Amino acid sequence: MRVGVLDILTDTPLRGPVSRTYAAYFRKQFTGIMPQAVSAWCRQLGHEVFYATYYGAEDPRSALPADLDIVFLSTYTQASALAYALAKLYRRDGVLTVLGGPHAKAFPEDSLRFFDIVVRDCDKALVDDILRGSFDPPQIVTSGRRLTGFPTIEERLPDIRKSAFVNGRPIFMSVIPMLSSLGCPYRCDFCIDWDNDYIALPEDQLEADLRFIADTFDNPLVAFHDPNFAVRFDSTMDVIERIPPGRRPRYVMESSLSILKEGRLARLRDTNCVYVAPGVESWGDYSNKSGAQGRFGRAKLDQVVEHFRRLGEFVPGMQANFLFGADVDHGPDPAALTKEFIRRLPRVWPTINIPTPFGATPLHAAYEREGRILKSLPFAFYHNPYLAIRLKHYDPITYYDHLIDIHRSFASARMMARRLAQPSRSGVRFIHALRTIAARDEVAALKRIRRTMATDRAFRAFHEGETERLPDFYRAQVAKRLGRYAELLSPVDILPDWGGRAAADIPPPGRPGRAPHDPAGAIDILPALRTARAISADQIEAMKPPSI
Repeated sequence: MRVGVLDILTDTPLRGPVSRTYAAYFRKQFTGIMPQAVSAWCRQLGHEVFYATYYGAEDPRSALPADLDIVFLSTYTQASALAYALAKLYRRDGVLTVLGGPHAKAFPEDSLRFFDIVVRDCDKALVDDILRGSFDPPQIVTSGRRLTGFPTIEERLPDIRKSAFVNGRPIFMSVIPMLSSLGCPYRCDFCIDWDNDYIALPEDQLEADLRFIADTFDNPLVAFHDPNFAVRFDSTMDVIERIPPGRRPRYVMESSLSILKEGRLARLRDTNCVYVAPGVESWGDYSNKSGAQGRFGRAKLDQVVEHFRRLGEFVPGMQANFLFGADVDHGPDPAALTKEFIRRLPRVWPTINIPTPFGATPLHAAYEREGRILKSLPFAFYHNPYLAIRLKHYDPITYYDHLIDIHRSFASARMMARRLAQPSRSGVRFIHALRTIAARDEVAALKRIRRTMATDRAFRAFHEGETERLPDFYRAQVAKRLGRYAELLSPVDILPDWGGRAAADIPPPGRPGRAPHDPAGAIDILPALRTARAISADQIEAMKPPSI
């Protein structure tokens, strides 16, 4: 069979030389491992495979040949509208459509409106069953087995070359995605891995992959996609240390501060860890992950700041992940503590996440029980800077005021100067410079939403739960992001299907730019940055470092 595999990283086409430069060096590196695994498995099963990623640089339909027998799409929830539109096109051409990835796991029932098969959990045997036609569409399928192995780096190499390289050659930011483990020992209610027990993948394959990378690439950069890297810290470091010191690949990873204890930090340096992204989450909760058990508020802040300072002596690049707006957050203190963290640690890049009700999580279930999910909001807005729920302790305007204040604190010119003055590798300073500039776009987006809250009564009423009618603001945003693909989705298509929708959710027909409904058309280690419009492509070229 002729099999297509498309990993959708964004739903927004690139515009202008700056966004294209940014995407070539950064956005295209955020590829998933599972689409590459599916591609490798299909090759092993004897099929002709075409793998591609869409990061906004070209027409997504042109990324794959037109005469496919089956297409596997993978996407995050925020790009699901584009995946739905593409699925309509493929189905019209008689191509069997399969959706996997984070969105398929979170919202499989909604996805089944557009795809023949939706996959929640996958392995090679399930892929073979799909290719053999073992499932009658439409159907949600899962392997029902714990995934214990992936194709090797060598087996995924054709896909890595397509996804990570520029003009066929690796650049200083070309990322080789890997896994050393699955699952997580923590039970954070917002995380899709909350119920996946931690399991380390076979050490012999980890060592073989690292040796292959060391022998194949010059100064490679590995991104471990583990939900929580090195939970079995010593055994994981033992494997990496089997590679001779001068040949160990640089690597980035996401881990809990509780794992990165004082006595372990030197091993991060010795194994060539160049970037780490621990989760601080909330100042009032999740303290077990940050190694601050029993401490909250300022007590937690002081301990976490000291922990990051010590970590920075051994790892050049650091990121702290925050969740602002959790049910424990109230008043000005959470924002004030976050701003103080930013001021005290200019070397650490902060990411501020908004609570999002992704399916298959306890957080979603709690919001559902309490009727706090904005159920008419398209899944395309399940990401920053949009708010998909009603918060427990903040009205929308107050919440966005706090968000704007936090983002201003790390997007200012003064903070950028402090950040670039910190001792670090040139590549880390380059990344932080671009992210600081990109954060200004985030501030502008937050201000636009806040201004609409204050001036558009219907918009605010929607966010306060007084009406379910989707504001025109969001319909316009979907149309802008999807471009000509927006015409493939009817007014009903872009609304989530929660198993029955009130008539008030469906806007009146006859508005321009909408296609009729087609019943037959019944997928923070370094989070994606926004386009840095405030800097020229020439300036970006001049800033590029030789290595991270």
